[in-house]
Amino acid sequence: MEPGGERELRQRRHLPELRHQAAEYYRSNEVPQRLKEALNATFYLRPPDLYGHLADAPTATTVVQTSAMHHKNEDKGSLANYFSKFSKPPVICKLIGRKVLDGVGRPTLEVEIFCTVKNHEKSICSIVISSHSEILENASPEAIDADENERNDSINRALEWVNGSLNEMLRDLQPADQCKADELLGEYFAKKVEEEKERKAIEKEEQEAAISAPAYVPALSAVTPSGKKKGVKLGKKSSVAEKPISPAEPIEPVLCGSIAIGGLSLAVAKTGATINNTPLYLHLALMKHDPDLPKELTMPLPMVTLLSCGKSSSGKLKLMKEVMLIPPTELTVKQGIERLLEIQKQMMRLLDPVSKGSSPQLTDSKKGSARSAVKKAPPSVLKRISHLGCLITGCDSLEQPLILLQTACRNLGLELGIDVHLAINCAAHELMDYTKGKYEILTGTLKSPDEMVDMYVDLINKYPSIIALIDPLRKEDGQQWSNICNAVGSRCYLIAEDAAKSISKLVEDQNINVPKCSGLIIKYTNQTKISDLTELTRLIDGQRHIAILGSPAGESSDDSLVDLAVGLGARFIKLGGLSRGERVTKYNRLLAIEEELAKNGTLRSGENHEFVDFAEEALTVEEVLDAFPTTEQDPWPSEHSQPLLAQDQNPVSLHGSTLHLNEATNLDPSIFP
Repeated sequence: MEPGGERELRQRRHLPELRHQAAEYYRSNEVPQRLKEALNATFYLRPPDLYGHLADAPTATTVVQTSAMHHKNEDKGSLANYFSKFSKPPVICKLIGRKVLDGVGRPTLEVEIFCTVKNHEKSICSIVISSHSEILENASPEAIDADENERNDSINRALEWVNGSLNEMLRDLQPADQCKADELLGEYFAKKVEEEKERKAIEKEEQEAAISAPAYVPALSAVTPSGKKKGVKLGKKSSVAEKPISPAEPIEPVLCGSIAIGGLSLAVAKTGATINNTPLYLHLALMKHDPDLPKELTMPLPMVTLLSCGKSSSGKLKLMKEVMLIPPTELTVKQGIERLLEIQKQMMRLLDPVSKGSSPQLTDSKKGSARSAVKKAPPSVLKRISHLGCLITGCDSLEQPLILLQTACRNLGLELGIDVHLAINCAAHELMDYTKGKYEILTGTLKSPDEMVDMYVDLINKYPSIIALIDPLRKEDGQQWSNICNAVGSRCYLIAEDAAKSISKLVEDQNINVPKCSGLIIKYTNQTKISDLTELTRLIDGQRHIAILGSPAGESSDDSLVDLAVGLGARFIKLGGLSRGERVTKYNRLLAIEEELAKNGTLRSGENHEFVDFAEEALTVEEVLDAFPTTEQDPWPSEHSQPLLAQDQNPVSLHGSTLHLNEATNLDPSIFP
């Protein structure tokens, strides 16, 4: 092999000859003349991005061989590629906001971003963000009209922001600078919040001034409330709660138009990924882990909604708003969805009225249970699919949907708790009867918060295939959340969705343990920014909780949520059922990402479920407290005692034992009474 010094010397010796050959080559192809013409024309144009213009000019696309002496470390290529290296990075030049329809026909926001790329305005990407408001079920016409008016006002205000002041604010911003974009959006939102506070303060002053004005007040004796007889005391309650419950916390206000903030932040992230020719999920992973990007990414497990037996169904059961299937961790996402599709088909056969006139037989391993199940009438099925993309069926008891699932799985040779697991969205906040202070889980069946905990413990004991309960209680029932975590948290995830605070509040407080839970369902909407999501998921990871990316009730066909779940390392993704185009689109995106990661060799195999033993954690904290001297021996100052009590109620760091599903016992087929 020729030594490097001798090779360099030989190249210098032949340098005059190489220069002569290069000059003759370019002269014979009229390169100097064409470059002169291009430069002269460019001078009169004076484009802001000179090198971008040269890279984009037709004369600059002529392929030439670069000098081996001057570019020995660069690949041979075109002048366009060469000049592109020196062109200015793309910047945002225009935003366009549009009112579009979501998956259930309600208005929502679309944001399209245009960038200046080599002096040309180009559309880079667009996103559709879902609104925060839930779909009202069994609501009065007045409530539905009020919700529609509020939604329209919010979308119209967001359009004003996007097409107006936000358009000017983000102009000339590099979309790759997500932190700067989110900082500007956060400042803009804070300013709008202050303006809204000032507006409301002025309105309040005007109302108080109007009330203080003298007005005729009729004598009390002349006024009798309609429908009331004289002498009847007003406000007398017909029934009194057996045990006082915590009143519902005020709903966190949503600023009208705030959906523009979340939509633009996501659009900027997607634009940055597109310009860098990087998938959105990888772009987000780089943002979260930079510079320690893991070599492999894990796919989130899908929570697929199969049945809806909640308040909108025709049966007595109200507790199970969503009955969801979770594939085992050893399967790929593709294998898992294929298995769940087979269960869905089998379930539809069980629910479909049999032409022979006989009801579908629900089997159970215990003869007595089988006889009692057959005697019960088959659940009534509405001939429609829920907006969540699942079957709506009416059930009259807690065990009925579980036995149905058990039968469907056994018809396929599958075993609940081994081949597929269950999750239940209880949506307990929708079931509270505040006049009686109890949850109405079945028509006419009421339970107190403490009774709800006992019911869930019995349910998990009888059906250990249930590995997740979502919103089993209201967020106001903090003590009961703690009790249920201590009772079943070592074998079941207790997830807060509606019971959790808003993302911005969680990031601000830096505490996700209010109420105590195993994890959170995160929904991307309103003023949530991408930087908020990255910070929140870091916080969740650090506190040994799990993150679940969930879709809102009224979804769109935008599939960015799946990239968010993969890039941010969510444990689960909750997309609804395997029906309706806006939801199936996201499942298809999930399959595509898995295939891409597997092809690139960056797909990490699934990990077993790990549950936190809250009871053991609480015991550990008590042991630590017991280790401190008592007040009589060595009294602590009063300010030291409160943090210890707070830590006992809401531990920040969770260090409990774990339980793996592949070690779980077989399903107990007993019927839950």
